[in-house]
Order: sequence, then structure tokens, then C-alpha cells
Amino acid sequence: MSKKTEAAIKADPDVPVIWTTRDFAAKPEQLLRAHTDPELFAQWVGPDGTSTRIEQWDARTGGSWRYVSVHDGTEYGFYGCFHEVRPGRIVQTFTFEGDPDGVTLETLWFEDLGDGRTRLRAQSLVDSFESRDAWLLSGMESGVNDGYAKLERMIADGAV
Repeated sequence: MSKKTEAAIKADPDVPVIWTTRDFAAKPEQLLRAHTDPELFAQWVGPDGTSTRIEQWDARTGGSWRYVSVHDGTEYGFYGCFHEVRPGRIVQTFTFEGDPDGVTLETLWFEDLGDGRTRLRAQSLVDSFESRDAWLLSGMESGVNDGYAKLERMIADGAV
């Protein structure tokens, strides 16, 4: 029986930040590719039972993105800008179209642990404590863990 790997998701008590950390049996380059290749990203992002349609994707410093997730027939749009894309790090904005005033600044780090393992650390700076807490109560944890489990299977299958 294998143990399910889950992300550690923590709220910072002093600033409206969510910290997410998860280890993968993958190289940093593989995780960077999974986050920047639109075809790969659409296959793993989001909770189980959700499909994703990429509408715009320019994964380079200064580029932008937009995708739509569909769950139970309902569409949810998300968009943002890639402020920095480089080996080991992505900095981007993230906005849910249902809350267009709530822009989040996300930084992802891909830390090489050696032996083909990488630690993904993400920092999501939300505009307020209320928004941060709403994210945490929205089902974010299951979406993150379902998505990363799909990504882990893709890596194991050689798709990434």
C-alpha cells in the first residue's frame, strides 16, 4: 500500500500569504515544464473531475495566460501575467474572474533535492486576510492535492 503524498499548506499569521510545499520524484526542469507547457498544465491542474481549456498561454517573462476550468458543467475563468519565468522559479499573478479585484502574486521555487527529487515551494500573497481565508475555505486544499497527484502520475508515466 502506497502512502498518498500531500502538500503542506499553511497560512502566515502576520501577512495574507499562503505557503504550499510538496516534494516530487522529478527534476526541477520537469516541474518547470509542467507549469509552463500549456498542454501539460491543462492535464493536471485542479481537482479531480475538472477539465481545463487553455485560452491564452505565453509562458515567458512578460507573457500572460488565461484558462477556463469546467466542473459539473460550470466554467471558472482564471488569468494572469508571467512576471518572471526562469530555471528554478516562476513569478506570476493569478486572478479568479469571479473575484476580479482579488489579484494574487505567486512565486514558485523548484528546489533540487538531488537523486531526481525536487521540492516545490509556492508563496501566494493575497490582497487581504479575508481573501486568503476564503481561498483556504474554498476547497483549495483538495484542488492542490488532486492536481499534484495527477502531475505525479504524469511524471511517473514519462509524460513530463
